[in-house]
Amino acid sequence: MSTETSEENLESVIEEKEEESEEEEESEEEEEESEDEDEVESEEEKEESEKEKEESDEENEEDEEESADEAEDGGEKPKAKADDNENDNDSKTEPASASVSLGEDAEAAAIAEATKAAYDNYKPSQSLLKNSSPYPLIRAVDGLSLKEYNAEPSVFAAKNVSIPLRGKFSVPIHVTSSGSVVDYTVESHRYDIGFGIVAEREEGATIVKENLRADAHLQPITGRFLVGSVPCALLFTFDNEYSWFREKKITYTVKITPPSIESISDGRKARAKSALSAVSNDKMSAESRLERVHSEHVALVNEIKSLEKELEEKKKSMSVVTKEETWLKERVDLRTVQETLLTKRLTDGWEDEVGLELTNGTKDADADAHRAEI
Repeated sequence: MSTETSEENLESVIEEKEEESEEEEESEEEEEESEDEDEVESEEEKEESEKEKEESDEENEEDEEESADEAEDGGEKPKAKADDNENDNDSKTEPASASVSLGEDAEAAAIAEATKAAYDNYKPSQSLLKNSSPYPLIRAVDGLSLKEYNAEPSVFAAKNVSIPLRGKFSVPIHVTSSGSVVDYTVESHRYDIGFGIVAEREEGATIVKENLRADAHLQPITGRFLVGSVPCALLFTFDNEYSWFREKKITYTVKITPPSIESISDGRKARAKSALSAVSNDKMSAESRLERVHSEHVALVNEIKSLEKELEEKKKSMSVVTKEETWLKERVDLRTVQETLLTKRLTDGWEDEVGLELTNGTKDADADAHRAEI
């Protein structure tokens, strides 16, 4: 019995009581008991109705959660929940296409923001700045030629690839367009697998995803990231070195979505500005150093000229000294020989005087001795 029916019965009983005021007490008690029973039944029906409504709401919430899970895995976005106060026929839901469009717009905006940040953070590598040719830097700024540019995504995929026990398997993928978006999905069969991603560039390597063991046989490994600096080699590594007993089988899909032509043009401008700033700063530094070095060069040249002049004078002095030294050596040698010959004559006498009586010489010697005694 509904609540409305019980209320109508209650009003009729009141009217009957007013019209038949002299009714017996037994009849009045029976009417009151009937009213109590109607109210009890009405409350029970109301509770059952509310319980059914709660169960219906719970089922709707479960359906919405399942729809949300499907949407995260690439399915459609969940529809908007109908107003609880409206009937099922009158409830309105948000169109699935509009929800998907909003999600795609948000994703595109996030990618555009990340791409702009990557462009703004671009700095020419030291190898480009140190190169003696001007063109490697210009080619890095220009990037790919738009005449030969292909904006179609590139997909790299393989199924049931065997990874031997105690072994590794790597997939290198070269990316040449800055601003490319990389999506990947990895699944293993029956067992877990180690998985990691490294971006290798001329200036060094960057860890995109740390190499860790993952239960890819229970839930696929998925991810998305943006490639900023190019050229770049992405190394997708599947690691089974920790397993001593089992080889593993993996299935992977990697999609490289290149940027739009408009994005490439924006990237060129950003790289050109950054490269121009780096080149201008390096030029200013080089000019300052050049001025300092030129001053040092001039000072050294003048010093060398002064030293060379002094050296010429020293050479002239050296020539005079050398001539005088040679002459003096000859003079000393001459006098040495003469001294030796004279000493010998005075000591030994002359050869032509041997055997001759030299009286005059003896008399003179005796006279000298006598004078010495006086």
